[in-house]
Amino acid sequence: MTIDRRIFSLGLVGLTLAGCSGEGDGAAVSSGLPNDLRPARNSGYDNWVATFRERAARQGFSQELLSNSFRGTGYLPGVIKRDRNQVEFKKSLEDYLSIAVSDERVLKGRAAFSRHQSSLKAIEDAYGVSAYIVTAIWGLESFYGERRGDVPVISATSTLAYDGRRGDFFEKQLIAALKILKYGDTTSANLKGSWAGAMGHTQFIPTSYLSFAVDFTGDGRRDIWSSDPSDALASTAAYLSKNGWKKGLRWGDEVVNGSPSGTIIQPQADGPRFSTTANFRVIKSYNNSDAYAIGVGHLADRIAGAAGLRTSFPPDEYGMTKNDRIALQKSLTKSGFDTGGSDGVIGPKTIQAISDYQRSRGLAVTGKPTLSMIDT
Repeated sequence: MTIDRRIFSLGLVGLTLAGCSGEGDGAAVSSGLPNDLRPARNSGYDNWVATFRERAARQGFSQELLSNSFRGTGYLPGVIKRDRNQVEFKKSLEDYLSIAVSDERVLKGRAAFSRHQSSLKAIEDAYGVSAYIVTAIWGLESFYGERRGDVPVISATSTLAYDGRRGDFFEKQLIAALKILKYGDTTSANLKGSWAGAMGHTQFIPTSYLSFAVDFTGDGRRDIWSSDPSDALASTAAYLSKNGWKKGLRWGDEVVNGSPSGTIIQPQADGPRFSTTANFRVIKSYNNSDAYAIGVGHLADRIAGAAGLRTSFPPDEYGMTKNDRIALQKSLTKSGFDTGGSDGVIGPKTIQAISDYQRSRGLAVTGKPTLSMIDT
């Protein structure tokens, strides 16, 4: 059985992968919501909610539950803005891995694994899924619980059901969210997640929660929102197990020499090749992207102590290597043009810094990097 638990394909960059490239993650951080993710007056939305509540009541939801669930919720204009502004970023695998398997993410992953080793070992024993793979998914989805999201799920899913591109899909997510409240796994105040309704440490959407979430701690609730990640991590293991994970089988490996087995893929021309197994395809059921599955597998290996990839990536379209791009970012920042960091990924902040530099020098403003900009 293969069930894609994601709301939409994340392509080559997951919503939680916020690097120095300046691309935000999908979950609002705990410091508070921006104004556009707070309820705004919208009469059309109010009318839609009224008719939805009638439909929900016919499906067996009590008026008390519906009133409690929708209390304090509302139309979130920022959800629609984010939904409609989604762009299929054509990131290279090198750029993706620079963020997904950054030194910071590896070090935080090793620390998180150490803190929760006993729970992760018990989860691996129960479901047969590698504890390192589960930890890596946790790292990619919410940065080990740091970016779980603060957006009320009822508001997010009802806004998208009313005004989004996939109304029927999000109405199903809204119904599933109401069932979560009906079953008592959490409260409406605690039912929070990303702007698109993905929840908890490993970002389950409501329908996947109903199908796969487990009460691993035995407290009577499938609490994927808790500061204790045990239920969330076990739910991810349960998801992978039910989607065909084979115990003891690796996800794959980088092809360096010899005669590799399995399915060979090379997502970036002239870059590393990978031999992949059936478990690689199981990871893709969580997010249907080769880059994501490689990111999970490679991050898992790095958390376990393995070294980085041995095959170099080719220069980019501008003739620059990753080291060149890092040098450029450092040079621009030193000159007063903030790139937001130096990860070698040419994202929005770096493009803006390049544009500002070009403008200040009377050059044509293209936002495109060149080797001549380094140390200027």
